[in-house]
Amino acid sequence: MVDRMGEVNRIRHVAGATPGRQTAVRPGRAAPQSFAQVLAERLGEVRFSAHATARLASRGIRLDEAQLRKLHEAVDLAAGKGARDALVMVDDVALVVSVVNRTVVTALDRESARAHVFTNIDSAVIT
Repeated sequence: MVDRMGEVNRIRHVAGATPGRQTAVRPGRAAPQSFAQVLAERLGEVRFSAHATARLASRGIRLDEAQLRKLHEAVDLAAGKGARDALVMVDDVALVVSVVNRTVVTALDRESARAHVFTNIDSAVIT
């Protein structure tokens, strides 16, 4: 679709939009995510829920690049074995992950994890 200025408005699918429904990108507005970005998010990236993000912050836990790489590898391994919900130990951090959604649900440091019983998990990955 070409507007009066001769600029090309791109039509892209918006993540979570109804199939077959498209949204036009208008000049001056932020573009929706590209298909490649959405695909990468859905298939490869491990996300952190709001609860997990709050727990990381309140417990002073910071994951560096190497730890994030270990987390991704652990989630990939768990998914390959058919896991749905897993406890992933990355160094001294315990992360409960929804493997199917590739989302970290909560996080604890080693000291906090000692006093907890982890339920509703079907696997554990220790890196």
